[in-house]
Amino acid sequence: MSFRGLLIIWLLLGGTSALAGERLTQAEAESRLKSLKSEIGSLKRGLESNRKAYSKEQKLLKSADLEIQASTLKLRELDSSKQNHLQSLSLLNDERDEYLDSLDQRKQELVKQLLAAYRLGRESRLKLVLNQDSPAALSRTLAYFDYFSRSQAGQIHELRQVLQTLDRMQSEINTELSALDVVQRSQQTVLDDIKDQREERLVISNKLSGQIDSDEARLTELQRNRKDLETLLDKLSHVLADIPADLGKRLGPKDLKGKLPMPVNGRVKHAYGQTRSVGLSWQGWLINASSGSEVKNIAYGRVAFSDWLRGYGLLMIIDHGEGYMSLYGNNESLLHEVGDWIETGAAISTVGTSPENGDGLYFEIRRNGKAMDPAAWLKR
Repeated sequence: MSFRGLLIIWLLLGGTSALAGERLTQAEAESRLKSLKSEIGSLKRGLESNRKAYSKEQKLLKSADLEIQASTLKLRELDSSKQNHLQSLSLLNDERDEYLDSLDQRKQELVKQLLAAYRLGRESRLKLVLNQDSPAALSRTLAYFDYFSRSQAGQIHELRQVLQTLDRMQSEINTELSALDVVQRSQQTVLDDIKDQREERLVISNKLSGQIDSDEARLTELQRNRKDLETLLDKLSHVLADIPADLGKRLGPKDLKGKLPMPVNGRVKHAYGQTRSVGLSWQGWLINASSGSEVKNIAYGRVAFSDWLRGYGLLMIIDHGEGYMSLYGNNESLLHEVGDWIETGAAISTVGTSPENGDGLYFEIRRNGKAMDPAAWLKR
């Protein structure tokens, strides 16, 4: 369900505004959501404008990531369309098989009718009339002929209808096959585009890596990236304070500590607390996973941020209430927007690649802005 829908339900149940303690109208709730998205966008733009070292390569990297995301989302849309066509095709094939079975049955019934007519004799009606049989026997025999004639005509008519239906079904099947062919060609075109875009991104990434190849430069860059993220999280906590939570009877991270699902299956390449650079350690996990793998939400919550952030690429932040947030960075595509409510285990993004760490998902879990060791929260 959308954020707006849940927010309206919360209001109908008698919820109150966190700011003024008064009920919001539907228009006010929609305005609040629109304001939320606008403020988060302003936060992101502010972070970018404050970075003096926002290089040409960083801008190109952002542009490349957004292009790959657009292509990836288009590919998912085409795949969904393909699955719909395959389902329609399967239903049509099943229905056709039923009609083919019906066709065999009707053929058998017609054969029985013909055999029964043959047993009555091969005499023509004219011969029957000229024979000196009794009028009762003659009448009875003629009645039998009429019955079998009508029955055979009915069977033949039904066979024709079945054949016409089969022709129509085959036409529909051919239409679905043509549509599938179009979708598959479109998918291949998008896949080729993604391949080219990834190669361009790799060239940009290599340039960036060359710019920060010294330990000092790398440390400075990582520190700036971390500061940007913490500034974003701090401001998000204030922006989101006005939006009521609606977890209902669902359990949050606090209730599921040690039982939260992995966001993606894979080996932890870099763990919380390990040295990342001289004087700096990892604040989350870098989980090894193939590019394009689906990332799942660890607990029910609301999307607080869904955009590109320097140092983290395409980043999604989900607010789980009570100060808990989960962060999913280094994505190839983001599948939800700010304000969306996401169920536990629902797909939220697809894994991407980073200039420094290769394929994999960067994951953090935080409480009141402070990073915590995922090992204490996730079940592996």
